[in-house]
Amino acid sequence: MQIISRQEVINNLNYSTLIKALKHGFAQAAGTPARQVFELDDSRNNHDAFAVLPAWNADVIGVKAFTYFPSNPQHDKATLYSKIMLFGREFGEPLALVDGTEVTLWRTSAVSALAADYLAPKDAKHLVFFGSGNLASYMINAHLSVRNYSKVSIIARNEHKSGQLVELLSSQYQDIEFVRYKRATASVIASADVISCATGSHSPLFDGEWLSGGTHIDCIGNHHKHCRECDTTTVVRSRVFVDSRANVLNEAGELLLPISEGKFSAEKIVAELSEMAKNNLRRSDEHEITLFKSVGTALSDLIGAKLVYDLVQK
Repeated sequence: MQIISRQEVINNLNYSTLIKALKHGFAQAAGTPARQVFELDDSRNNHDAFAVLPAWNADVIGVKAFTYFPSNPQHDKATLYSKIMLFGREFGEPLALVDGTEVTLWRTSAVSALAADYLAPKDAKHLVFFGSGNLASYMINAHLSVRNYSKVSIIARNEHKSGQLVELLSSQYQDIEFVRYKRATASVIASADVISCATGSHSPLFDGEWLSGGTHIDCIGNHHKHCRECDTTTVVRSRVFVDSRANVLNEAGELLLPISEGKFSAEKIVAELSEMAKNNLRRSDEHEITLFKSVGTALSDLIGAKLVYDLVQK
């Protein structure tokens, strides 16, 4: 059995190959039981958790296990630690233990970009991105791999981090204009072709009335029932797609809150990612607003880890 490190994941993955693998993998038959998340402490002020995410397809069986300790930064430790165990599908033998933290960063951003490849305007030029955390550079790089953007606007409260992000990306993409803002404005949102949100915000990041026709939005930062990155207006104005109905309707305030308000229903979800991949579902016209909500799936972990395993063998 191989142990595949974070650096090996970084050395072997690229977005073109990963997005192609996800597109193929989500179109195939797979087993994806409900994820199991265990609260480790009953006290109101402690949110330490342990989670297990199993999945399998015709080639491989896998399970991702991770710990989430939100107060860890106070002790100079990471908030999340994760490993993915892979077993061969034919005989069930152990194949590899893969660094799940790095795979998660890659697959989260690649799933977002895959959805954008289906739903974003083909001629999209302006990407608005909310956030400056660990996922930010991954998300922007992933989106830049599926559309020819000429401008990226980064909106983040942490000016130091957003400044570093703009400096890094400007050095990598010299033909793209990168600008940053501390908060959203009507003019910036109205000018966006694609809006991507990867924050820890508990409340909507922009007013849905500001959206122009034809905009695509994706929200991947929130996993809590009582929080949301976009408002009810955004949801009501959009054709809504998700990575997983079961997971989103169990966790995501972006849809659960409008449902509780009587403004949206689960039946209005157009498709989940596997249906998009199997049926090549795309936007129906250039004027509609589309929304993709993602909370993560074990299948994307499985596909990403198996791809890394295969690439390491070469």
